[in-house]
Amino acid sequence: MGKKEVTAITPTRVEDYPEWYQQVVKASDLAESSPVRGCMVIKPWGYSIWENIMRVLNNLFKETGVKNAYFPLFIPLSFLEKEAEHVEGFAKECAVVTHHRLKKGPDGSLVPAGALNEPLVVRPTSETIIGDSFSKWVSSYRDLPILINQWANVVRWEMRPRIFLRTSEFLWQEGHSAHATQEEAVERTNMMLDAYEKLAKDYLAIPVIKGRKTPAERFPGAVDTLCMEAMMQDRKALQAGTSHFLGQNFARASNIKFQSAQEKEEYAWTVSWGASTRLIGGLIMTHGDDDGLILPPKIASAHVVLLPIIKKPSDRSGVMEYTESLVKELRDTSYDDRRLEVEIDDRDIGGARGWDWIKKGIPLRVEIGPRDISNNSVFVGRRDRGHRDKASIKRDRFVSEITTILDEIQENLFERALSLREAHTVNIEGKNEFYEFFTPENPEKPEIHGGFALSHWCGSDACELKIKEDLKVTIRCIPLDGESEKGGCICCNQPSMHRVVFAKSY
Repeated sequence: MGKKEVTAITPTRVEDYPEWYQQVVKASDLAESSPVRGCMVIKPWGYSIWENIMRVLNNLFKETGVKNAYFPLFIPLSFLEKEAEHVEGFAKECAVVTHHRLKKGPDGSLVPAGALNEPLVVRPTSETIIGDSFSKWVSSYRDLPILINQWANVVRWEMRPRIFLRTSEFLWQEGHSAHATQEEAVERTNMMLDAYEKLAKDYLAIPVIKGRKTPAERFPGAVDTLCMEAMMQDRKALQAGTSHFLGQNFARASNIKFQSAQEKEEYAWTVSWGASTRLIGGLIMTHGDDDGLILPPKIASAHVVLLPIIKKPSDRSGVMEYTESLVKELRDTSYDDRRLEVEIDDRDIGGARGWDWIKKGIPLRVEIGPRDISNNSVFVGRRDRGHRDKASIKRDRFVSEITTILDEIQENLFERALSLREAHTVNIEGKNEFYEFFTPENPEKPEIHGGFALSHWCGSDACELKIKEDLKVTIRCIPLDGESEKGGCICCNQPSMHRVVFAKSY
């Protein structure tokens, strides 16, 4: 019997996937739980990933004419009540402010005082409060379209929190637009989903399936919800971004009206779209291994760390001089429209240094010692190839080829994730095979199951609910590129014209 491979993360993905995830978050120094249940503290290494996501999305949004703004954290309760489906969809998740000050009670403890005339809901999403502003900004078709995005925090009271994936407070962007025509609003809905797809594929190295949500899975109050779904390594789906065609529902609720070119009063057509810090959780679960996080270079907190090897005091000046001159060369290099981000770690903690950076997922680790200096070379480890893969490279070649190496890592991570999805996505025709597919391979590890099932669905809410109740499996989306195809519903065998993506999800 072979010796068990030593890994930086315990337990491994196979042993306990949910706990592996929690340990990777901790070991990679991304975030930690806060004193407030269900909330998180995002640490610098984790927040820099979010900053890079913001940078990419800001550029993609602004290319389409979107401008950033900011709206209040507090929303009057009456605003949510204007749109019935909306308030019903979010009622169980709302945090509500009812008082505006504190006072000392009879026992000296602080108690709420100064009841508000109207309760305020802490922003779960901003359609209604932004709609109120839009109603003041729009009077003519000449005022349209309005294309607005805000970067903000939102609160949705979470019963089963997990850092990045489900927290009571999280960070996101939410885009909102108002249009003169339905056609323009639908075009915008698709356009923003395309922006998310570009972020996922080109930067996060996460392959996604673009699709349409079923009526039961739509955003509350929306006419149509488009989404993209990604497969994690435990074969569950993660919703990685959504774009909602709201029709005129919220315009009617918020009284967003305009005078058309034909001098008729009409309601605007509105759209909203959003993505959140859950994308960082998706990064972890798509690319991480049993040694920790693996970051795609285009979104990484830093690209390369230099590790000076100083075994005796007399080595220090020469090694550090060589290291600092290399830093300057690398920082003069640009990668994907930003400066190459370089870290130096000269802590005297032996081999633990390298393991720290492996766990943090930095794409490249570069060791520099006296022998390397004498050969004018560096000793390079690529994170995508595991902790054992290291090679000596001439310094000049490394500097000239580093962006090529980073591109190779980026492509390798995407192809690896795509291969996993393809290996665990199957067409299933029969109900027994479908139920077997979603039965855990090991009852003690219920999170590991089949993957994505492409099966027929008749369009019935009852069949969708039956599968959800039996298997905790939902229709993740109706693929946008799916072709019309006759078949029988996987639940009731009634006629169906298309396949949908069934999966367990986060």
